Amino acid sequence: MLSETPAERRRGQLAALSIAAVVIIVGVPLWWKTTETYRAWLPVSQIRELAKLQLQLSADVEVVFARGTVTPEQQKKVPLTQTQEEDHAIDDDTALKYRYETKYRTATIMEEDALNKPTAAEADLSLHVLSESPCGSLVIYVIPESSSLLPEDVKVYIGQRRTALLRVAPQMRTAKTLEQLLHHLQPHIKQVLRVMSFSYADITAALSDRVRFHPGNKESIADSMRAFKSSPGYEITFSLLNPDPKSHRLHWDIEGAAQTYIQPLLTKMSPVANFSIDSQTLHYAMLGVNPRFDNTRSAYMLNADSLAHVINPVEARLGSNAASSNPVLNFLLYVPDAYHSPLYIQDQNKQKVPSNAFHSPRWGGIMVYNVDSYYGPEAEFPVDININMAKVMGVFLAQLRLLLGVQSSPPPPGFLVAPCGRTGLADWELDRLMWSRSVENIATATTTITSLAQLLDQIGNIVINDNIAEQVSSAVTSLQLAVAELEAGNLKFALQFSKEAILASEKAFFDPSLLHLLYFPDDQKFAIYIPLFLPMCVPILLSLIKIASEARQKRREKQVKKD
Repeated sequence: MLSETPAERRRGQLAALSIAAVVIIVGVPLWWKTTETYRAWLPVSQIRELAKLQLQLSADVEVVFARGTVTPEQQKKVPLTQTQEEDHAIDDDTALKYRYETKYRTATIMEEDALNKPTAAEADLSLHVLSESPCGSLVIYVIPESSSLLPEDVKVYIGQRRTALLRVAPQMRTAKTLEQLLHHLQPHIKQVLRVMSFSYADITAALSDRVRFHPGNKESIADSMRAFKSSPGYEITFSLLNPDPKSHRLHWDIEGAAQTYIQPLLTKMSPVANFSIDSQTLHYAMLGVNPRFDNTRSAYMLNADSLAHVINPVEARLGSNAASSNPVLNFLLYVPDAYHSPLYIQDQNKQKVPSNAFHSPRWGGIMVYNVDSYYGPEAEFPVDININMAKVMGVFLAQLRLLLGVQSSPPPPGFLVAPCGRTGLADWELDRLMWSRSVENIATATTTITSLAQLLDQIGNIVINDNIAEQVSSAVTSLQLAVAELEAGNLKFALQFSKEAILASEKAFFDPSLLHLLYFPDDQKFAIYIPLFLPMCVPILLSLIKIASEARQKRREKQVKKD
């Protein structure tokens, strides 16, 4: 074997060093750059600020004193403005503040004329024509104790708009100063606000997905569990179930009825969500349970315990709208066949349900429509039956209000609430729903965007594309604007920004590119790269080790020669 000459050894060392230099200076940076995970910038600091949710709900309240409710001495101190704030710490990460800016003034001449109308309903309409209150605000008119607008046993009348009539209580007449009068008036004003504006129970129920509540909140949580979660849109489906077409031929004007009874409500609720309506008729659709015949009533009965088993078999026949991801509200009208008529629903106390209907939380409602009166001894089958749509839609409208989150809790003693009118929804009821939906949207969007930020922080090899970063930034901006508009009392804008926030946050969170299963964990990366780089790196490393060893040997020899 020929020995290496110094020149050849030198040339080999230079070649090894050159290859190592090219790999380290060019290869490693090039490999690092071409294999790095692209992660667009996210507003992490702003997301962390939003995780600590601090909401302030502001409402403008105007208290108007009619003639005869304040003394001349008290009248000199109005107009007057007072601000009241209430702090509620929900948990470590969530806090609420309620701010009421109350303005006190005396009634104008035109308002006095309106308050002299024969009935409270006419006065409410006249006051609304004079000045329409902005969304989220309230006007309370304080009327004399002797006023004939309200019955004797009624102290507060709540109209269809954003106005209320408050009768002066006897203890208020003893107040000599305006401060004493306002002190006596405050509890009554707070009671009106709890009915017509946002309440602690409504707002905490809207935060149910974010906050774990104590047992004391069970009633408000039960109410919130009945209603559908906030959504940009809802699909409403009306279904007519005819179990036996041989018994009767059913005719229902669902299009006209929906336009007359349902559409006014949906039009009024358009700021909250978009709605679409469709209908269908299902033949030979049976209930999932067999009703029991009651000899004492000569009728078939459905027990409250068996109602839960009615929905599943029917639901399989309803179908679904695959083109939409919006929640579906199902309203079913079931017409029993001639052999199971009449059919009634009874409650836990074995009493007939007056509406002969029931609703299922976050699903819809079912009404049983009896037509046994058409089955006379000379009836020819199938019997032609025209369904009374006014009766049916009255039930479905009440169920629709509950499922959309319009609370119908009984008013306090001494309160008289005006009927909703043809729209099926009072202005102040819409405001209450908008307060709840705004808070719910903000809470949901902040939870979604915070969870997304934590996920991206924990899994560093997920690609964050520019469109995802844009959606996250849009959600954060919309959240900040929604919180600011709530604080300013601009309810309509707050709801709009909160809807934009929840849409952007969910679009970013459910983006397909964020599925971490599409990316290899580190141990799988090593399993792929080692077979590629090890055969190349081993000779280079051995050459570098040999060069270093020879260099150390030369230094030792030089040291020995010097010694």
